[in-house]
Amino acid sequence: MSYIFLQHYWWFVVSLLGALLVFLMFVQGANSMVFSLGKTADERRLLVNSTGRKWEITFTTLVTFGGAFFASFPLFYSTSFGGAYWLWMVILFSFVLQAVSYEFQHKLGNLLGTRTFQCMLVANGIIGPLLLGGAVGTFFNGSNFVVDKGNLTTLQPVISHWANGSYGLDALLDPWNLVLGFAVFFLARVLGTLYIINNVDDDNLRSRSSVRLVGAMIMFLIFFLPFLVYVLVKDGFAVDAATGAIVMEPMKYLHNLMDMWYLAVVMVAGVALLLYGVGRTVVSNSYIRGIWPAGIGVVMVVLVLLLCAGWNNTAYYPSNADLQSSLTIANSCSSRFTLSTMFYVSLLVPLVLAYIAYVWRVMDSRKLTHDEIADDEAY
Repeated sequence: MSYIFLQHYWWFVVSLLGALLVFLMFVQGANSMVFSLGKTADERRLLVNSTGRKWEITFTTLVTFGGAFFASFPLFYSTSFGGAYWLWMVILFSFVLQAVSYEFQHKLGNLLGTRTFQCMLVANGIIGPLLLGGAVGTFFNGSNFVVDKGNLTTLQPVISHWANGSYGLDALLDPWNLVLGFAVFFLARVLGTLYIINNVDDDNLRSRSSVRLVGAMIMFLIFFLPFLVYVLVKDGFAVDAATGAIVMEPMKYLHNLMDMWYLAVVMVAGVALLLYGVGRTVVSNSYIRGIWPAGIGVVMVVLVLLLCAGWNNTAYYPSNADLQSSLTIANSCSSRFTLSTMFYVSLLVPLVLAYIAYVWRVMDSRKLTHDEIADDEAY
């Protein structure tokens, strides 16, 4: 295994975790509609208990995504998570609100009331996908940071710093980052409605979810299609293979798809699966499994986008403050020893995924009903 292979392999692993995270954000999407879907207290509790079965998987995937970045590309971790910490702190705080809400909304001694904690779920359902989408947008539009590896020779502990005082919140000033953020938000709602249709055995909730599904899908396309076109035609951040210098290349990401044609095939197949899952759910009242083709399609499309951001001599974390400070999979990765050691550990990932699939199947062996949430163990 060459060093270059390991670098590309670990960018694939990180990208796959990111794609799975976007799919699992159906939890946030469903929670953002707790009050619009649930018209009664019982219906809202049914919704919360449905997503409550899966929220820990989403949170664990988020932590694993960050951990994989830390282990394989530590310079990105220190630059983004350390420099843009206000952006990441807001995201993480919203997930903390989610965890607290699930655990305490129906506990004895709840002085804030159930509705307050459900509002926290709605807040996480909006803030989480929106800001995570905005953060991913910086992979294509750049961030304001400077990297000076020369500090290592002068025993300086910090080799990268943010170029302004916003510490990451400036990402929200780029309209295209917000466009992707809203696209991810409405995509989470699409997946959330598909999940509720599949998981909850209640005719009223399924009927309302079908209506919300159409609106969420239209809004997703309104935001995602312009962003995709923009990314494909914009100047991208290319890496000179001979010198390692960062240069601007017209339509770099379109060239990436053309050079790596197999990724373009995967993207088209992913889009087809997403449209199939949504379309069949809308036209057929008896079809409730749309979450699966749509979810697989989302994973495929997001995976391709993230691979295009890092593979084929592309800077995956561009710097708008200093072009040559931009991070690539070559200049920001761990040592060959670390990457090769983790490679063997990563071979256990399929076993973990199989366990998650098994647990998921057991939890969903019976659809959630009003009778089940009468149990004292319900959220």
